[in-house]
Amino acid sequence: MRTTTAPTRTDETGDTRFAAADKAASTAARRLRWRRRGLVWLARLAFVGFIVGGWQFCTGWTPNGSSTPLVDPFFFGRPSLVWQRTIELFRDGTSYGSFWFDIFTTMHEAVYGFFCGAVAGIVLGVVLGQSAFLADVIGPFIKMVNAIPRIVLGSIFIVAFGVGSTPKILLAAVLVFFVVFFNAFQGVREVDRNIVANARVLGGSSLQIVRHVTVPSALTWITASLHTAFGFAIVGALVGEVLGAQRGLGLIIRTSQNRFDPNGVFACMLVIAVITLGAEFLIGLVEKRLLSWRPVDQSTWSGV
Repeated sequence: MRTTTAPTRTDETGDTRFAAADKAASTAARRLRWRRRGLVWLARLAFVGFIVGGWQFCTGWTPNGSSTPLVDPFFFGRPSLVWQRTIELFRDGTSYGSFWFDIFTTMHEAVYGFFCGAVAGIVLGVVLGQSAFLADVIGPFIKMVNAIPRIVLGSIFIVAFGVGSTPKILLAAVLVFFVVFFNAFQGVREVDRNIVANARVLGGSSLQIVRHVTVPSALTWITASLHTAFGFAIVGALVGEVLGAQRGLGLIIRTSQNRFDPNGVFACMLVIAVITLGAEFLIGLVEKRLLSWRPVDQSTWSGV
């Protein structure tokens, strides 16, 4: 006679315990991330408070026996006056018109220059990174142009194209191009040649290898350069506007400088900083989207 035994629930109990432990670990890790994020923001606010508070104090405190503050606000401005000047710019505009239009003008030039320079840098970097012959031929000329001071290029562009938006876009594109180009070039050079050889053995064409092997492998280098490149795009647009412009934040900075108004200069710098942080956040989102295949631990230090 065959005897049967009742099924045990050992496996089910073990699975339940593992699931509970995994859930508890996930919750603890989430709490640790939120705690670290809170500490980071607290440290950031403390750092900003220290800088701004020290600046405010030094421009208002007068040492004994002195008739002027420790740091003269006439030359270095004062945070409270910078904030007041910023509000005035947004509320009353400038002698050239609406302050919002000046912001739009500078952003238009910077964004166009950023995209033009980034595309050109990626394309040329990938092409030269794959062809040692072209790299040897064109490389010295790229290095030579890179050595030219940017302010000289800005002057040449203004003489050639006037004081409109074109010279500012070109100057921003030049600054962005070299940052992205060198990273894209080095990223392509760092691609594992064994993977490329295996792709060729499997019948991949040159275009397929570039699309599915070379560019994805170099994408980490390229996206890393975009964070720095947008700042250079802003710098290029501002330098071009300082050299000669009809509208833009660079024109307001130059006018404030001529009027000995450091608070106006710092107000424009504050606006530029906010815009740059917003652009940095958007670039970070694009980077996470493009590099979603990376292990998470490689992107831990995302605040730098």
